[in-house]
Amino acid sequence: MAKTDTQTISRRTLLKAVAAGGVMSTLGAGTAAVAATATGAVEWVSSTRGAPWRRPARAATVGTFENFLKMDVMLLEDTRFQTIEGFGACFNEVGWYALQRLPSAARDAVMRELFAPGAGLNLNLCRLPIGANDFARSWYSYNETAGDFAMDHFDLSRDDQMQVPFIRAAQRQRPDLKLWASPWSPPTWMKQNGHYAMVPSFPWAPPNGLKPEQVGASGKDMFIQEARYFEAYALYFRKFVEGYAQRGIKISAVMPQNEFNSAQPFPSCCWTPEGLARFIPYLGRQMDDVGVELFFGTLERGDPAMFEAVLAQPEAARYIKGIGVQWAGRRAIPFIHQAHPDLRVYQSEQECGDGKNDWRFARYTWTLMKDFLRAGASAYLYWNIATPNGGVSTWGWAQNALLCVDMATGRHTVNPDFHVFKHLSHYVRPGAQRIDTLSISGFENLLAFRNPDGRIVVIVHNDMNEPQPLRIAIGTGKLVSATLPADSFNTLVI
Repeated sequence: MAKTDTQTISRRTLLKAVAAGGVMSTLGAGTAAVAATATGAVEWVSSTRGAPWRRPARAATVGTFENFLKMDVMLLEDTRFQTIEGFGACFNEVGWYALQRLPSAARDAVMRELFAPGAGLNLNLCRLPIGANDFARSWYSYNETAGDFAMDHFDLSRDDQMQVPFIRAAQRQRPDLKLWASPWSPPTWMKQNGHYAMVPSFPWAPPNGLKPEQVGASGKDMFIQEARYFEAYALYFRKFVEGYAQRGIKISAVMPQNEFNSAQPFPSCCWTPEGLARFIPYLGRQMDDVGVELFFGTLERGDPAMFEAVLAQPEAARYIKGIGVQWAGRRAIPFIHQAHPDLRVYQSEQECGDGKNDWRFARYTWTLMKDFLRAGASAYLYWNIATPNGGVSTWGWAQNALLCVDMATGRHTVNPDFHVFKHLSHYVRPGAQRIDTLSISGFENLLAFRNPDGRIVVIVHNDMNEPQPLRIAIGTGKLVSATLPADSFNTLVI
C-alpha cells in the first residue's frame, strides 16, 4: 500500500531515526562527478543557467556519519512512498511538424536523446490525443458524419500524417514505450453546441467560428446525455485503440476527457462529474473487451469532490484504475491519495508556460515536479516535446517545449526545462520508490528515490545565489558531502 507524505519532523522522529540507523543517502553539489572511495561511490551531475548538465571538477566525498548535528539531510530508506511508473510527454501534430524540419541525422539524434534507455531523458510513458488537441495543426475528429452511431465512417488516416510517424520514431528508440490517450473534444455532432470549441477565440487569435448561441460553460454537460451517444462514443474509443493496434502501436490506458471542467477556445468539452459517471460504464465495457485500462481524468481543478462524486457511483467506480491530474489538480492529489492509497495517480500534463522557455520557468518546472511527486504521483508528463520557435499553438497560445526548432535554419535548441526534467527522468527508473527525508537545517528543496537496483537517487535544487555545502547522512554511518553551485539543480546517485 502506498504511503502519503504526511510525516512531520519532530525531535522524537529525528532521534528515533538516528537510533535505528535509518539515515539513507546524501546529496551532492555541483555537476556530475563520480567519486569512488573505500566506502562507496557517488555520481553527481549539476546544471546552472549557463552550464547545464556538467560534471564538477570537485567530486562529492563519502565519509563517516557520527553526529546528527553535523549533517543536513537524513535519507530514510525504510520509509517509502509511491512506486514510479515513469516520465513522458505528449505526442502532438505540431511537434512532429517541427521535428521534420531537422535533417534526418539530427532528428534521429534528438529522438534518441528523448527516448533511448540510458541516453538522455529516458521517456517511457507518454500521452497522445484522441483526435485534435490545441497543438494539432487544425481541428479534426475521426468521424464527423452526423448520426453515424455504428461508426461506419470512422477514419484514422489523419493520424497517419503526423502522429503515427512521430510515435514510430519514438518506438524505434524505445520499443517498450507505454502510451495512454484522451480526447480534447468528441466529434462535433455528439456535442450540445455542435462545435469543437466551448468559447470564442482569444482576442489576438483567428476566430474559431463559434456563434454566440454555441458558447458553452464549465459545470455543464456539453456532451449529449443519451445512451445511443454514449454507446457510439465508447465505440469511437474502441476503434481508435484497435486502429492504433493495427499500426503496431498499443494503447495501454484511456481517460474520458481532457480537462473536463474547462471551457476553451480550442478543442474542448465540458462534463459534470455526474455526466462522466453516466458515460464511464459504457467506455469501461468497451475498454475491458480490448484489454485497456480506464483512468479518471483529466482533473484540472483542486477539488477532490469532483472525483469522489464519480467514484461514489459503483457502475463507474468498478472500471476506474487510476486518475490523471494536471494544473491546479495538484491541490487535490493529497486528499485523493490519502483517501485511496492504492489508486494510481498520473500527473498528466505539465503547465505549459508562455513560450519564453527561460530559466525562471525551469525553476518553476522543478517546483511542479517536486509538488506532484511528493503528493503521490507515480508518473510525470511534460507537455510539448517540440515546437517551432515561439511555441504558438494553432489557437494562439505561446507555450514552452522541451526543445524548439528554428523553421528557417532547420536547427534546434534544447531548452532549460529539458535539463531540469532530465535531472529526474535520466536517473529515476520505472519501479523506483520515493523515500523519505528528514532535515533539522531546512534542507527541504529535494526529492529522493530508491531504484530497483538499490541505488539511491537524490535531486536537489540550490535556490540560493551562492554555493551551498550539503551533507547527507546515509544508512548506518555514511555521510555524503558536496558543495552545490549557486542557483543549480543537482542529481546525486549513491
